[in-house]
Amino acid sequence: MQKSLPQQKKPVFIIAIAIFVAVCIAWVVAIGVGKSLAHATEVRPEPNFVRSGEEISIPAQSALRDRIVVQAVEALGSDHTLALPAQVEADPARTVNIVPPVAGKVLELKVGLGDHVKKGQLLLVLTSGDFAQATADQQKARDALQLANKVLERQRGVQDAGAGAAKDLEQAESAHIQAQSEFTRADTRVKSLSAATNGSAASNGQRLNIVAPTSGSITALAVGVGQSLNDPTAVLMTIANLDSVWVTANVPENMLASVKNGQSVAIRFPAYPDNAFQGKVAFISDVLQPDTRRAAVRISMPNADGKLKPNMFATAAFSVVQAAAPTVPTSALLMNNDDTTVFLELTPWTFVRRKVTIGSEDDGSVRIQSGLKLGDRVVTKGGVLLND
Repeated sequence: MQKSLPQQKKPVFIIAIAIFVAVCIAWVVAIGVGKSLAHATEVRPEPNFVRSGEEISIPAQSALRDRIVVQAVEALGSDHTLALPAQVEADPARTVNIVPPVAGKVLELKVGLGDHVKKGQLLLVLTSGDFAQATADQQKARDALQLANKVLERQRGVQDAGAGAAKDLEQAESAHIQAQSEFTRADTRVKSLSAATNGSAASNGQRLNIVAPTSGSITALAVGVGQSLNDPTAVLMTIANLDSVWVTANVPENMLASVKNGQSVAIRFPAYPDNAFQGKVAFISDVLQPDTRRAAVRISMPNADGKLKPNMFATAAFSVVQAAAPTVPTSALLMNNDDTTVFLELTPWTFVRRKVTIGSEDDGSVRIQSGLKLGDRVVTKGGVLLND
């Protein structure tokens, strides 16, 4: 009996130790959780901004204050530069298409594509049965007119001597008139056909020499030696005088009111990036292009040195006078759905989103047509950080 007592107390002792250990562990865990919560409360950061309805406020401790720039709306009254793509074209008034005056065959071709020719220079030689027939008719009409002149003079002499009949004089006068009319017709025909020829080569009717009606460059050539020419409307070659060219820009219809005849235009060419050129508006089309809704504006440019070549690309800058208007940097503009907006400062570091209507843009600044007034302060840098 006395030896069994210690054996009964041993389980109780073990249970007591286990309870004590559990209590200690719980106490340690509780202390750790409490310290963690306290630490979390201590390091919770300040919000970057606080939203209250439509207003956004930036607290004093917010890092956004170092990243956001606020600037007052200023007025801009300088001229606006309207820059548009353009292209060099030959002046149509200085461009001539050479067509065959009659059907024929090319015997000789005296020029090549790109050649520079002078007025009166021989371009090509044709042989033409039609031209030979025209010169033959001219010669016959000339001979008939000469004969009619002699008959009329003889008949007038007889009449003055009192030996001739009045009807003979009348008949001679009628024959002379008819011969004169026939010669005029034949001569006009030959002259119209040989308008592009020199007189000596055209006189025999065998060879028709086509000469340059103006000085310029051969910009198109569509004929060769031995070629038969049956279509009087087919263009054999094109001569363009490039001493003066056009630079053509397509102006949107909403900008046409800003472009005037005689207006100076600054022009730059990718081929000559270091050179600035000046021209004047010579022509404004009365008709808009249906697909682009733009009007062709042609600027006359001197080109005595031949640097400007047709089909060159260019940029035409039109100076457009504008009234003073509120202006902000383009960095102040933010898109909100389909609207253009800015952040307007109501009080220091308190902002509200404001919808604006923008106008033209120049050198990083944009004109505001509505939504802001002079003196308003807007976020010009870092406004995208307030979008969230």
